[in-house]
Amino acid sequence: MGVPETGDRWHVEVDRSLCIGSAQCLHHAPDRFHLDTARQSHPRSPDTDANERVLEAAESCPVEAIVITLAANGEAVFPPEE
Repeated sequence: MGVPETGDRWHVEVDRSLCIGSAQCLHHAPDRFHLDTARQSHPRSPDTDANERVLEAAESCPVEAIVITLAANGEAVFPPEE
């Protein structure tokens, strides 16, 4: 998908069965993610405007636990469909 399109809305999820608590998401988008007491990542708001920092957070996750889809139709943003 590449660079976020202006006006797009994204749905962000973290697969907590994959999350290892590396906090890379917090490094890239501290206002968009937080860790709970078990060091599991959560999006601060599941639905958000398309944002380069959120995409960078997903791309930097060492286990690809962050999934981003277009809120309007569920189309994959990250990880990209093959």
